Amino acid sequence: MQVKSLSFRLLVSAGLVLAAFFALASVVLEQGFRESAEQALKEKLQVYVYSLLSAAELKNSGDLSMPANLPEPQFATPGSGLYGFIHSAKKNLLWRSPSAIGLNVTPPPELIAGNSAFLLAEHGRYALHYAVIWKNVVGVEREYIFTVTEDAQFVSNQVERFRKTLRVWLLALGLVLIFIQLALLRWSIKPLRIIVKDLEAIEKGRKTHLDGDYATELEGLAGTLNAFINSERAHLERYRNALADLAHSLKTPLSILRGCAESFSVNKETVKEQIVRMDEIVEYQLQRAAAKGEHKTAGAVDLSLIIKKICASLGKVYIDKNINFDRAVPEQSLIYYDEGDLYEIAGNLMDNACKWCRSTVKLTISLNARKGRRNFALLLEIEDDGPGIPAGKLAEILKRGVRADENIHGHGIGMAVVYELIGLLGGLLEGKKSETLGGMKWSVYLA
Repeated sequence: MQVKSLSFRLLVSAGLVLAAFFALASVVLEQGFRESAEQALKEKLQVYVYSLLSAAELKNSGDLSMPANLPEPQFATPGSGLYGFIHSAKKNLLWRSPSAIGLNVTPPPELIAGNSAFLLAEHGRYALHYAVIWKNVVGVEREYIFTVTEDAQFVSNQVERFRKTLRVWLLALGLVLIFIQLALLRWSIKPLRIIVKDLEAIEKGRKTHLDGDYATELEGLAGTLNAFINSERAHLERYRNALADLAHSLKTPLSILRGCAESFSVNKETVKEQIVRMDEIVEYQLQRAAAKGEHKTAGAVDLSLIIKKICASLGKVYIDKNINFDRAVPEQSLIYYDEGDLYEIAGNLMDNACKWCRSTVKLTISLNARKGRRNFALLLEIEDDGPGIPAGKLAEILKRGVRADENIHGHGIGMAVVYELIGLLGGLLEGKKSETLGGMKWSVYLA
């Protein structure tokens, strides 16, 4: 598994989280078990205290007497780990069990009669102190503190055994969870591996687009990649077609020029005509090949801002006409297209409108337009008050090299490029007479 892979990173992240969780769980469980063991020891020592109380006897003289044979045999065995002590109210040692011979005695804390204290005393021992007031049959009353201590080794051994068992089980559980997490990660990332394999198949030519049954979250990605692949494939195809068309289109002019080469002065006009013709062909093919036709793969572009910039430029070009640009556009109209394509479409249509208008060009942008059964993101309408184009000639205008008026300078390729580019973008171009201005009206529907 590679270090840069998502699976490795997710697995390491999950492993670190599990390690931190198990470490905290180990501390918490160990502390809980220690408290439970200490509580059990406290209850056990409480029983020993009661056994000493039952064995003790307060004589009529006021002296406390303990029998030779104690209820718990460990009290009689030196070094057994269980020790008993009795102190007076003034903390004077009155009695110690035979098991406690030679041990240093720690004075008990201040206690009120009837209360007890469970402490971890010095020398690693747990001690339970219990204060009582004793009154015999003759009315003699004394106050004592009964203390029972036991080595902490008992609790420590239990905690240590629990710690070892806990660590073994947590380690085993952690490894099992890591393997489960690895299996889940491989299962979760399987759709990504599928889409990568499909992309490799597309790269090697075995597939034309992503057509697998992908996860819901990847459907948008697959659609975007398909759009990008189709766009790039169409772009490449346009370059190939443009080169083929260019080569084919130049054959005839070159043949004519070759025939005129021997008598250039006689065929001067023919040579000029063919040179202009070749220039038109090259310009058209280059413009058509450069048209990207990208859609929804570029960033959002503000068409309103583009319209304003074009109006400013054309106002300077046609300053002698003093054109009135009637703009009915929103402050912002974002659309996911290539900026160059939008400049090509709007620029050609607006330039034609300025070229043919008398004094007014009207620009309208409508969002969420509908044409027939199709919904479009945007509708751009460009109108002028010029003479317009006869309805029968609209289809001819969109062909390469055809101009509405042969007396007007131009190559007749601008509208052909616009028409082809809008088609590549999945849009719609519609031309008709303007109802408000009387000239030409072009409607551009962009998806």
